[in-house]
Amino acid sequence: MNVQHIHFLGICGTAMGAVAAALRERGFTVTGSDENVYPPMSTFLESKGIPINSGYRPENIPADAQLIVIGNAMKRGNPEVEAVLNRKLYYLSLPETLKEFFLRGRHNLVVTGTHGKTTTTSLLAWILETAGFDPSYLIGGIPKNLGQGARFRDSKYVVLEGDEYDTAFFDKRSKFVHYMPELVIINNIEFDHADIYNNLDEIKLSFRRMLNIVPTNGMVLLNADDPNTLDAASTCPAPTATVGFGENATHRITDATYSPEGSCFTLFGTPFTLRMVGEYNVRNAAMAIAAARFYNIDLATIQKAVASFEGVMRRQEVRGEVRGIKIIDDFGHHPTAIRQALAGLRHQYPGARLWAIFEPRSNTTRRAVFQNVLPAAFEQADGVLFSQVARLEQIPEHERLNPERVIADIAATGKPAFYEPDVNGIIQRIRPLVQSGDIIVVFSNGGFDGIHARLLKEL
Repeated sequence: MNVQHIHFLGICGTAMGAVAAALRERGFTVTGSDENVYPPMSTFLESKGIPINSGYRPENIPADAQLIVIGNAMKRGNPEVEAVLNRKLYYLSLPETLKEFFLRGRHNLVVTGTHGKTTTTSLLAWILETAGFDPSYLIGGIPKNLGQGARFRDSKYVVLEGDEYDTAFFDKRSKFVHYMPELVIINNIEFDHADIYNNLDEIKLSFRRMLNIVPTNGMVLLNADDPNTLDAASTCPAPTATVGFGENATHRITDATYSPEGSCFTLFGTPFTLRMVGEYNVRNAAMAIAAARFYNIDLATIQKAVASFEGVMRRQEVRGEVRGIKIIDDFGHHPTAIRQALAGLRHQYPGARLWAIFEPRSNTTRRAVFQNVLPAAFEQADGVLFSQVARLEQIPEHERLNPERVIADIAATGKPAFYEPDVNGIIQRIRPLVQSGDIIVVFSNGGFDGIHARLLKEL
């Protein structure tokens, strides 16, 4: 099919916008619609010569558009979705569009797992960048070294954060099955995305489907220390290798030490230094290093890239300091990620009092799935505050997380713990409790009502 004009529904999403801009640079006519049209994405797209409609209307779809890319957030009932179906137009999801225009015939490196995807993908892209591979990449965050989360070049190599979330309203398979992986990393597998998966077995099945399409000249790198990962890959037809701390790991991590400055460890008989702290960040780095070795990047180049890696925005990012109190932003929203982040901060700030503020905002933490395991996730914190469940009206009360009960369970251990529905209440509650030298870490996968700036202002 000879496509010249492509129209995007939901064009201002990070990945959608990046792909739209890349297609425009390749000479396609590109248009789009979104209800959330604001900078920086709106100005970025306009600078590329892409006109955007604000809001969704059937007449937004140009008469000569030959392909409609339908974003993951689009649902039946959206006026443009209905127009696409009624007019019998040709449409694809974003992952299918990537496959069609960017991934066929390339070396695609796909990083998957419940935790650590963004950091591992970012570091792997940075290693390839340092080695002169000029990779394309699509990452669900902004790596500080690269300055943007997505870039499509005319490169043989594409590094992708592979999400197990579903593809579109018309395609309930995981996004990563469309990515034509040559190399796959599976960091770990845990239960998550309770809005689309009923149990852990369904998630493992999704990973098996992806592993079924890895070619025999490819490679699958597995977390040697995670039974769920090893189980999901037990029938993998492609070559596999394991990476981890255990004695049975194909590529074993040794000599790991942690300090406020970062982490040191040995892999492939080579010492590495990493500016990030914690065992989980060492695991992430080890996966990226093992992937780079598969592409014959020399160890000295990898060492240099790992040592200069600055991390990812919103991953233990210091947002500012006021009266000697540091405010840290972290994307963590799964109990394991929260526990690991707090353990890392303990290494980084030994002796400091650690306050954790949590917004139950992801589709899983808004539900009661983690009701009984969340209290233990905050064990390393000296004090804990929970806000109200985000968008709680969308979830029936009997299925909803009860944050007051989580707080009561934490308080029963003798730790200061408070439930405050909104940011105002949280700030008023924490203000008399904190003192110079304390650390406040905010866990949220959203904007959380501008809490970081407000803490800095009001403390």
